[in-house]
Amino acid sequence: MSDGSLSQDEIDALLQGTDTIEMDTGPEPQAGPPLSEGQIGEISTLLGSVVESQSSNLSMMTSKAISIEPPSVSLVPTVEMGASLPEELVEVKIDFADGLSGSHSYYLSVDLATKIAGMMLGQEGVELDEMALSSLGEAISNITGPTTTTIGNRISRMVQTEPASARRASQAEAGLPSEEYALTATYPFGVEGEEPGQLIEVFSARMAKELADALGGPAPSGASQSQDMGAMFPGGQAGMQQTFGQALAGGGMMSGQSPPPNVQPVQFANLQASNAPANQGNIGLLMDVFMEMTVELGRTKRDIKYILTIGEGTIIELDKLAGEPVDILVNNKLIAKGEVVVIDENFGVRVTEIVSPGERMADLT
Repeated sequence: MSDGSLSQDEIDALLQGTDTIEMDTGPEPQAGPPLSEGQIGEISTLLGSVVESQSSNLSMMTSKAISIEPPSVSLVPTVEMGASLPEELVEVKIDFADGLSGSHSYYLSVDLATKIAGMMLGQEGVELDEMALSSLGEAISNITGPTTTTIGNRISRMVQTEPASARRASQAEAGLPSEEYALTATYPFGVEGEEPGQLIEVFSARMAKELADALGGPAPSGASQSQDMGAMFPGGQAGMQQTFGQALAGGGMMSGQSPPPNVQPVQFANLQASNAPANQGNIGLLMDVFMEMTVELGRTKRDIKYILTIGEGTIIELDKLAGEPVDILVNNKLIAKGEVVVIDENFGVRVTEIVSPGERMADLT
């Protein structure tokens, strides 16, 4: 049908009232990527601005130095992105629910996931069981927190996510977005004393487009006010301070303002050290007062998840070295140090050092 006329078969079909004519309309137009390079760059800048907070949050939770570097962000076909994931991985799914909505997940190698879970539990060589995966989900939630807060501030919405859900899976079982494209952010992830790894964050293209459109929206109302102030005072805040400084120094007043009050410097009397002796009461009145004396072998700090795992036979490492003096406390205040001795069948402590009055006073404040 090159000259625009109908063939005999098409004419017969029309006369018979059928609707089975196949018209050659050429190839369907292919939809392009849903985000522009500029929009991807805007999201990349936003994600890179929170890595310091993410590193700090995770470092405090694990008592290890965690380093998360700004990510490499790209929009890729979902099929290609899935093929780049590790053969064996751990998926932590934290979908966006309010403010923004869409699929959102993190992907880690099994080795990196095991390290993070072990640091969260305060143990080494943990198995990725239900408790370890739950701990990993909590850690990743604390990485997501700064991101959602920053996004909410930028787009002026309350942004919330679903609870984290962590699972171990193969590459083929990864719960990738069902859309043609996905936005990926690959973070270099470092742990103190360990080999570096990667943390891969994946957004559905639809949600990434919604975020990019919101980021490109009009500036908050406060921005126009700042611009008006900038027009009034060239040079920004420094110019404003200079303008007010000149007005005050020259005795000038802005329109509608009353003259400044006449302020005189206050005069203080000289303070002389008193030679009067301190009032000392009769300490003998306190001699029969009982106080609690405690000997402390050592201390440690563990999170609640570790405490819940304590059972018979668990060894708890303390902050004191073997042979180091123990602390002697009165009403939980350190007064002396000593060494453990055995008296008959009981433990005792031989005092080896009395804490100086200055140190005791510092402990009281």
